Amino acid sequence: MRKLLRIGCAALLLTAAGAHAQSPDPDAARIVTADIPRFWEAFDKAKPGFAAEPFQKLYLDRGTPGLQDFVQERIGSAEELAKTVRTHPYYYASIRASTGRIAEMEKTIRASFHALKNLYPDAVFPDVYFLIGRLTSGGTTSGRGLLIGAEMYGRTPGTPAEELSDWLRQVIKPVEEIPHIVAHELIHFEQKSPEPKTLLAQSLREGSADFLAELISGRHINAHVHAYANPREAELWREFQGKMHGQDAKGWLYSPATGGRPQDLGYWMGYKIAKAYYDRTADKKHAIRDILEIKDYDVFLAKSGYAQKFQGERR
Repeated sequence: MRKLLRIGCAALLLTAAGAHAQSPDPDAARIVTADIPRFWEAFDKAKPGFAAEPFQKLYLDRGTPGLQDFVQERIGSAEELAKTVRTHPYYYASIRASTGRIAEMEKTIRASFHALKNLYPDAVFPDVYFLIGRLTSGGTTSGRGLLIGAEMYGRTPGTPAEELSDWLRQVIKPVEEIPHIVAHELIHFEQKSPEPKTLLAQSLREGSADFLAELISGRHINAHVHAYANPREAELWREFQGKMHGQDAKGWLYSPATGGRPQDLGYWMGYKIAKAYYDRTADKKHAIRDILEIKDYDVFLAKSGYAQKFQGERR
């Protein structure tokens, strides 16, 4: 009976959390950082061996609805989290001060929300949860809000890099980038397009989020990818064009960087196509709606005029 009561209470809590997850008012969304001090309490209790139990009892069990979703999406379990901390103890210790600054960024984050509302009146604004995970994701979404992996935003001039993989050295960013990842995930929350299955569709989903995030926050999250790709635009387009209707994203999305080529070039390609569409559309608010509500990815590409840039070029 007690177990059933606990399950019933949990269901009510989840329903209540869901009811507050989004609002048409940019000022109604909550910026939630309560999980961050809980992580550091668990971190301190878990030292020196970083056992899983403190992370379970002091962090995960006491977590916000956003953290509970992030466990399902990205963390997995207390043991998996503890294992990551054990293999990166100096890096985690180095990010404590950065994570403590996130609450100060609410005004900047909310400015992006207001900018989107001005450009896209149908926008809704979810709660934003800042969490500390296991170095797998800078951000994602759930039905209850935006979930931001704060540990991916701890780079400083003194960051100890010896524990980091080549991929982590490339993608970990300074805490000042936080408003831009929030803007990126906010755009994902707004998107109303069909499920992206092809490389073209996946790239447009990610790249248009970067493009619109730049419009509302001033920057996107993939400057290092653009620095590599912009001088190689024509050759990368030809390569992409040959693969874009398939579902194999290797070399473009979610695959390891190799030979100096960065991971996630699909973000850049989708950005270029979305920007081309926006630039050639006179009514910018209409263009933003079209980008958020793409109905046919091939039609959108054709209307963007992006491929026309390369017509007549010699191979």
